This record gives sequence, C-alpha cells and structure tokens, in this order.
Amino acid sequence: MAVVEVSITPLGTATPSVSAFVAGCLEVIRSSGLTYQLTPMGTVIEGDLDDILAVVRQMHESPFESGAVRVSTLIKIDDRRDLPRHTMAGKIRSVEEKL
Repeated sequence: MAVVEVSITPLGTATPSVSAFVAGCLEVIRSSGLTYQLTPMGTVIEGDLDDILAVVRQMHESPFESGAVRVSTLIKIDDRRDLPRHTMAGKIRSVEEKL
C-alpha cells in the first residue's frame, strides 16, 4: 500500500485564490473511494499505487476543465512493501509512539 501526497496548483487563472480548483480536485478523490486527507498545503491519499496514480491524473486535469491554462502538480510517494498495511494513521502513530 502506498501513501501519496499531491499538491495541484492552477496557474493562469483570473484570481489568486485556488480553493475552488482544490474543491474540484477533491470531488475527483471523493468519487474514487480512496482514503484521503486534505491538508493546508496538499492532499494525502492512501491505497494501491496504480489506483492513486490514475486518480492523480484525473485530479491534474480538473483545473483545466475549470478554466486554468496551466497546472503544476507535485507528487510525493511513500511506497512501503515490507508491511501488509502502510497507512497515513500508521505513519503518524509510529512517530507519536516515539515522543
């Protein structure tokens, strides 16, 4: 299972605000059924890597469909295969146990 952080930034829009574009990207994730968490600077998704990458591709297209003329997408992948279930909560719990 992978944990992926994605940040999608529309460029060339009429306003500096991007929240409407972010909401459009989140609609894509919601309809996918994948587990995700919105953060102030991006979105973290967990699941099968192939499924996540397909959804990230759809998310990347969403701002274009809403009028952006350029989109910058940053992806960070943590793909751990030595554990049967690698999750966002597990990563946080591991650090908190060491505090």
